Amino acid sequence: MSLARVVIPTVLFLGLASSPPIRRSADSPPAEANDNRTPAGHLAGDSLVVALEIRTAEWYPEKPDGPHVLVAAFGEEGKATTVPGPLIRIPTGTVVVATLRNTLSDSAVTIRGFRSRPYTTDDGITLNPGEQTTVRFPAGAPGTYFYDADVGVQPDSLEREQLAGAFIVDPASGSPPDRVFVINIWAGWRDSATWGNALAINGRSWPYTERVGATVGDSIRWRVINPSVRPHPMHLHGVYFRQDSRGARGWDSAWTGDDRQLIVTSAMRALSTLTMAWRPDRPGNWLFHCHLMFHAGNDARLVPDIHEAHSGDPDRHMAGLVLGIQAAPRPGDTVEEPRPNPRRLSIYAQEGARRDRADRALGFVLQQGGTPPAVDSVEHPGSLLVLTRGQPTDITIHNRMKEPTAIHWHGIELESWSDGVPGWSGSGTRLAPMVAPGDSFVARLTLPRAGTFIYHTHLNDIEQVTSGLYGPLVVLEPGQQFDPSTDHIFLASWDGPGEPPHVLINGDSLPRNETLEAGVAHRFRFINIGPAGGVRFSIVRGQDSVPQSWSLLAKDGANVPESRRASRRAYQPVNIGETWDFLFQPPAPGEYRLYYQFSGLQLGARTLLRQFTVQ
Repeated sequence: MSLARVVIPTVLFLGLASSPPIRRSADSPPAEANDNRTPAGHLAGDSLVVALEIRTAEWYPEKPDGPHVLVAAFGEEGKATTVPGPLIRIPTGTVVVATLRNTLSDSAVTIRGFRSRPYTTDDGITLNPGEQTTVRFPAGAPGTYFYDADVGVQPDSLEREQLAGAFIVDPASGSPPDRVFVINIWAGWRDSATWGNALAINGRSWPYTERVGATVGDSIRWRVINPSVRPHPMHLHGVYFRQDSRGARGWDSAWTGDDRQLIVTSAMRALSTLTMAWRPDRPGNWLFHCHLMFHAGNDARLVPDIHEAHSGDPDRHMAGLVLGIQAAPRPGDTVEEPRPNPRRLSIYAQEGARRDRADRALGFVLQQGGTPPAVDSVEHPGSLLVLTRGQPTDITIHNRMKEPTAIHWHGIELESWSDGVPGWSGSGTRLAPMVAPGDSFVARLTLPRAGTFIYHTHLNDIEQVTSGLYGPLVVLEPGQQFDPSTDHIFLASWDGPGEPPHVLINGDSLPRNETLEAGVAHRFRFINIGPAGGVRFSIVRGQDSVPQSWSLLAKDGANVPESRRASRRAYQPVNIGETWDFLFQPPAPGEYRLYYQFSGLQLGARTLLRQFTVQ
């Protein structure tokens, strides 16, 4: 995978442009990583007094003596420059007295976020080189916010989101214990010939990001801030989290009651914030990461590792926007889960004949009966797995390819050992290996809830996923049978990693005709496992394209409460790593059309996916 993979994709990231210069000062010290544990400034009565400067600094997003880049960043007066910027954290009712100074010698800066919350627009404060100003404002409403700045006129093709910091307003009574994590992105020319990308959380890129320690049963509350101009679908392995609020630089909307849905992937928009709560229910190593595959792999490094693709070392086959979580068992807990009479299945990772667009044709094929599938057979997507809630199931993954692979059971609550991240899943020194060519691995699943899930490779992700190593997984209640005449799966992916992306739905891009029975309820299961970009699905009726309605059943495999199942317009964006389930009941005989649109940085044309004739 070339470095251009991060530079060129329209849906993903960055284009080519000349960068406005950030000139080195006489002394550009390193920027320190900010773990957002220590607030800046000092309290004087009911006021927070803080002085911030924008300076040049050498940012080391990886190891302290590793690749680095000269950036503009915030620092508190008299203290180190940091990425992200110093944490502003005060109780509501506090008056903020902030002195802002531009120490850059030849670039104006525009600083936003230093005003009372809530607000929806902010033209910012522009400071020429050497200028400073002092602003006073009440902190405003409690919530999760951020401040940021632009240097000069910034081309859209460049990223400069290391120049941002968290701005937290606590209720007067205080907040429960929490952690603050800020996404930081820089991309541009490191020198006249080298383009670089630095993607970090609290100033560090995996494997140098913080290892978050926890104990099974802990109540964990995070504030996640995305001050970048890119969306980030943030995904948690092994357990669900609850969204308590969503917001932006100047506002925060708290959710209560049934609106606080359990999910495993939150599609964070550009310039947005998320407050989330979760509780580890099993010990072991877990991940929280951006599911844009370009943001969690080799291209997320300033200097890519050309040998990382097939490495079983998680320090090499992952990078960028990844946090590691290490959950310890509670004292006295039994770590091994009982597995009485497990059902046994076998899946083969295989390579077949090359497809038209993708360089390779890979696929997961489920063994049917007692005979393994033909060596070169592949399925796109991989075989549908239909499992039963509560039934222990052991799935043996056989690797017939010439390279290693792995399977991550996306959205499923399971033991860490079986989670499918080579060299990371498990705990201590007992870490799950990659599945080497000719070898096998047994994943042990006991599904605690019925719903729609995904399984996909978690090694050399971009190449292996866009070549076909993914598949749908449906969990049914005991006694239920999967009926394809009323249960419809639509799985979005890419056909190869090339640009522009060629989106596949269920392994092809051709519309099909189906006949449905009037008055019968149909379950539509939507899945997106492309490496980048969302896919929007919609249903209309007849030549006049009359919008239709459906009812939401589940998100990420978790059933939504009855209060959220009201009929709504049949239109749904599905981001990377998400699954959505809807109940659609055609109101009358006629012709209905299911469309999809690919949504990268621009919304693509509406494409016919299915034409349903309802009789």
